[in-house]
Amino acid sequence: MNFLACFVLICFFTVPLVEGRVRHYKWEAKYEFKSPDCYKKLAITVNGKTPGPSIVAQQGDTIIVELKNSLLTENVAIHWHGIRQIGTPWFDGTEGVTQCPILPGDTFVYKFIVDRPGTYLYHAHYGMQREAGLYGSIRVSLPEGESEPFSYDYDRSIILTDWYHASTYEQVAGLSSIPFVWVGEPQSILIQGKGRFNCSTPGIQAGLCNATNPECTPYSLTVIHQKTYRLRIGSLTVLSALSFEIEGHNMTVVEADGHYVEPFVVKNLFIYSGETYSILITADQDPSRNYWASAKIVSRNSNTTNGLAIFNYYPNHPRRYPPTVPPPGPRWNDTEPRLAQSIAIKSRQGYIHPPPQTSDREIVMLNTQNRINGNVRWSINNVSHNLPYTPYLIALKYNLTHAFDPSPPPDGYDFANYDIYSVAKNVNATTSTGIYRNKLNTTVDIILQNANTIIPNNSETHPWHLHGHDFWVLGYGKGKFDITKDPKNYNLVNPIMKNTVPVHPYGWTALRFRADNPGVWAFHCHIESHFFTGMGVIFEEGIEKLGSLPKSIMGCGDT
Repeated sequence: MNFLACFVLICFFTVPLVEGRVRHYKWEAKYEFKSPDCYKKLAITVNGKTPGPSIVAQQGDTIIVELKNSLLTENVAIHWHGIRQIGTPWFDGTEGVTQCPILPGDTFVYKFIVDRPGTYLYHAHYGMQREAGLYGSIRVSLPEGESEPFSYDYDRSIILTDWYHASTYEQVAGLSSIPFVWVGEPQSILIQGKGRFNCSTPGIQAGLCNATNPECTPYSLTVIHQKTYRLRIGSLTVLSALSFEIEGHNMTVVEADGHYVEPFVVKNLFIYSGETYSILITADQDPSRNYWASAKIVSRNSNTTNGLAIFNYYPNHPRRYPPTVPPPGPRWNDTEPRLAQSIAIKSRQGYIHPPPQTSDREIVMLNTQNRINGNVRWSINNVSHNLPYTPYLIALKYNLTHAFDPSPPPDGYDFANYDIYSVAKNVNATTSTGIYRNKLNTTVDIILQNANTIIPNNSETHPWHLHGHDFWVLGYGKGKFDITKDPKNYNLVNPIMKNTVPVHPYGWTALRFRADNPGVWAFHCHIESHFFTGMGVIFEEGIEKLGSLPKSIMGCGDT
């Protein structure tokens, strides 16, 4: 870059290049009628799009997003999923935890640094708005001159989602009602915002579904023969665990949640809501035709049609359908390959962040479905979480201790007597706004313990996401976690670091993190309806280290 170009960049962005650039975005969130799967319904768009605009930046850049809430009758907040918000916990975007919601007509400014390269996401974090279409991707590259431990010719990003035709209002009403009304299986799977619902389905109102609408033309990823592509795949499903594959092509996994993976090859990639992966794929098949990309629901006996896109070999027409039947995908209830993939994900040699060899605290979290005063809820150690009216960050910083329950949730459950394979003898639970408080810079172990739901012979997959941190994944197991024996088998050599991880049916997952980021952070199941009905906890650490909070995050509850 010549001197004049450098001078212009420095003047324009007002900060030295060595400190990263400032990237400024102006967004407007509003409802618009969209037909992503050919069925017309209201969706939340950002600048008219769903998925919204991608944020593309370099490590060390400052991101400024001016978000105007034009939803007219709804509040909003956006979470920057995977961005640790070191020094800016008030911009994590979690309503009820780190900020008050953004009121209709208001503009809120998020400002934060993307401190690590990798593949991340953003999405609504108010009520169940994520499933209405407010989501997008964040791609952070290395600074110029630095290289990654793998090579490719082109870089592409796609987001996988599931899509419901019912509004979030209808779903929330059902989840909160007595009798309980479950949201059911999604109507479609979307690949980069495009899917295909069968408009011939009986009972569809005339004029609502149009199979010729260009909005629901399958997404097409155009490739050149013999070139290698880095495909960044993120999942922001509302409910579904997915298996993603590209017909006839192997995929090499190289990154997970912003951390380099010791490469391994898969035919299909299992991906859970909130996770991101980078895979390398070489366009090495017959270039005279196109191929199917397919996303199938696993872990649930779903009747939802597989999501389909086109892996388009140039110069074939991007809308030319492949001549083959799309791959059917794995059996929905085959848990062994899913567990095997989880275990296979290790940190890449040369890029290992060694975990602390011991922890200061251990919390075992029993994941159960319960009843509270007739409502169906999800609970941790028999406590179902409610968000308070005053965000925790503000209440703790200004000592508004009456704003939430002062009693912390339990650190464990009745290990000896609880049968994880059966419906609990007593399915009743309690609600709380209490939180876990950790001493700054201590090491915390979390064991996620799965169990039976209130339906006999049923245990679900739960993807758990931690705000403000990455954690080491120390191990997975089947059955009940043995607090004496299982820690002896933890991987303390090359565990992967992630921000989202599944706990498999009737199994356990062990995590370790350093409570080294002053603030208040949510840790929750990333399934929308589960978090909405209480499946989450809150961690606080080092709140006394924070300076004054921005006035912009206040205005609700006792603030």
